[in-house]
Amino acid sequence: MYGNDGRYAFSLTAVVAGGILVAVLAFGGGLLVGGERAGMAAAAALSLSATPPSDVDFSAVWKAWAVIDEKFVPVPVASSTPIVASSTSSSQDNQKRVWGMISGLAASLDDPYTFFLPPTENEQFASEMSGSFEGVGMEIAVREKVLTVVSPLKGTPAERAGMRSGDRVLKIDGASTEGLDVAQAVKKIRGPKGTTVTFEVAREGWSEPREIKVTREVINVPVVTPTARPDGIYVIAVSTFTSTSPDLFRNALRKFVESGNTKLILDLRGNPGGYLGAAVDMASWFLPLGKVIVTEDYAGHAANVVHRSLGYNIFNSNLKMVILVDRGSASASEILADALHDHGIAKIVGTNTFGKGSVQELVEITPGTALKITVARWLAPNGAHIPQDGIKPDVEVKISEEDMKAGKDPQMDKAVEMVKEM
Repeated sequence: MYGNDGRYAFSLTAVVAGGILVAVLAFGGGLLVGGERAGMAAAAALSLSATPPSDVDFSAVWKAWAVIDEKFVPVPVASSTPIVASSTSSSQDNQKRVWGMISGLAASLDDPYTFFLPPTENEQFASEMSGSFEGVGMEIAVREKVLTVVSPLKGTPAERAGMRSGDRVLKIDGASTEGLDVAQAVKKIRGPKGTTVTFEVAREGWSEPREIKVTREVINVPVVTPTARPDGIYVIAVSTFTSTSPDLFRNALRKFVESGNTKLILDLRGNPGGYLGAAVDMASWFLPLGKVIVTEDYAGHAANVVHRSLGYNIFNSNLKMVILVDRGSASASEILADALHDHGIAKIVGTNTFGKGSVQELVEITPGTALKITVARWLAPNGAHIPQDGIKPDVEVKISEEDMKAGKDPQMDKAVEMVKEM
C-alpha cells in the first residue's frame, strides 16, 4: 500500500510461534540523506566564505601564473611560430589552471579521500553513485600513496578478469599511477563499453607484478541479492550502498521473514560502501529506537553527529546472525557490521576490513564541480575509532587462490557452521 508520504509499504503478518518477529508492522522506506554522509546540518557550521584569508600571501600564485603566461612553451612545439602572449590566453585554458590549483590545494592535505572533482569527473561520480555507469566495476583508493583496489564489485568485468581487494595498481595502460589521485585514476579507467584497459598489478604473494586486461561494460551494480539455501539458512548479499539499497534490503528482509527461517548470513564482502543513510536504515531493522549506530567525530571543528537507529527493530532473540566481511568491506560496510556486532546482534567472520574510518562530504565548489573532503572520523557505538587496519572479525578465515580456482568458499562454510550452532 502507499502511505500519505508516497512511500511504499507492505504489512507483515504474524509469524508462527518460534519465529523471529518482535511485532506485526509495516516496512516503510527510511530517511535517506544524499551524499556519502548524513548529518548535513553540521556542515552549516563550517565557514564557506569566499573571502581570501588575511594571513595568506597569494602574490606567489599570481607571479607563477604570470611566469607561465610569459615563458611556457608546450613540448613538442609544432612550429617556430611564437607563442601568443598571455593577454590572449583562452578562458578555457585559464579555467583548467584554476581546476589545477584547487586540485593541488586538496592534494596538499595528504589525505587519500580528499580530492577535487572537475566537471567531467564530477558527472562520472554522480552517475556511479546512482548505480549504473560504464567502466570495469571496482572501487579504488590511494593507500600509503599507492593506487589500491578496495574491491571489485561482484559480477563485474574487474572481478571476472581477476582483480582482487588489496591489489596495488602500478600502471594503467602502460602509464605509471604514481602521484595520481582517485579522480585522475577514475578518468583513466572509465571508458566506453567494449574497450579494454590494462592494469599492471602487484599482489601479496606474487613475486613480480602482472598485467590484467579488463574489457569495459555498462555496470549495473547488483546491490542486494537474497538467497534461500536448502539447509534453512538465508543469505542476503549487499554489494554496495546506493540510493536504492534501503528499499532493496527491506524487500530481501521480507522474503527472509516470509521463508520462516531464523538463521541469517549478511554478506558484506567486497562491499566498498556508499551512502551512510543506507547503512543507518539497514541497521535500524535490527536495533531498538535510539541505539547508536555510528558517530561522526569532528575533532572540535563542529559538534559531533550521532546517528541512531530509526527503531524498525522487527526481530527478537530467535534471530541467529553472522556477518561476512573481507578486505573489500569498507566505509558504510564497516559501519553496519560494527554496529550490529557491538550491540550483540551478529558475529563477524572473514578477514580484516579495509579500515576507512573517515567521513567525506561532497561540497559544490561551482555548478558542475565539487570537492570531496574528509570532514570527520567514524566512531563505533562503543566510542572507538574504526582502526586503519580494519575491523577484526570474531573468527578469521582466509580464502586462498587455490580456493577460488576450485570454487570453494571457506568463509561462507564457516559462517554456515557458526549460525547453525547458535
